[in-house]
Amino acid sequence: MLAEVWDRIGDNRMITIKNVEEIAVMRRAGRIVAEVFELMREKIRPGITTGELDMLAERLIRKRGAVPLFKGYNGFPGTLCMSVNEQVIHGIPGKLVLQEGDIVSVDVGARIDGFCGDAARTFAVGRIAPEVQRLLDVTEESLNAGIGQAVIGNRIGDIAHAVQTVAEAAGYGVVRDYTGHGIGRDLHEAPDVPNYGTPGRGLRLVSGMALALEPMINMGTHQVRELKDGWTVVTLDGKPSAHFENTVAITPDGPVVLTVL
Repeated sequence: MLAEVWDRIGDNRMITIKNVEEIAVMRRAGRIVAEVFELMREKIRPGITTGELDMLAERLIRKRGAVPLFKGYNGFPGTLCMSVNEQVIHGIPGKLVLQEGDIVSVDVGARIDGFCGDAARTFAVGRIAPEVQRLLDVTEESLNAGIGQAVIGNRIGDIAHAVQTVAEAAGYGVVRDYTGHGIGRDLHEAPDVPNYGTPGRGLRLVSGMALALEPMINMGTHQVRELKDGWTVVTLDGKPSAHFENTVAITPDGPVVLTVL
């Protein structure tokens, strides 16, 4: 059974603590998410639409006996969030045709046997400009830096500061309006995990927590705005954005990434 502890960082939401068996189920969900990324890596190319990719992802998730987490979530219409170029997060898949030189951030979640996995990757569409590739590389590096701080006894601020340090050292903007989050039976659980902050501050990490860490890093300003569709978030200056995310379990053996093959 899930245990619960109080999140004492201000909002009194409860954080669920998972046991070994529950983390193992989350690992199954995470592996399905990772399979979707392998499929995307194979299928993303100039000329394909984001809607076609979404259909392929849903088919794979359901074939594995899982349920797409995002489809129908607060009315979201897709299995994938597909955010292209200056789109940061929550892009709606549809008729948009990917072009040579685009980047596309793919965010995907799956639930199996009551537990969730959630992760994101940003893919190049064909050949991309070197400065855009650097954005992708640094964003992934910032995620890995955050994961490295996801150890028992550290605090949320240690994760946040590690992400911020890597991204800002490269001259990029760290999105502040959206955060990572706890995850378990529900897609979004306490605590929030910002991508900027002060080391040694915030909730202390304990064994059995599961967190979705997800840097959203912009080539220019950190500022963003939401489009009229009520979902798609774009950079305020129109410059590209990258998004990398993994579900991570806090364990006595260190951080364990659940959303990999």
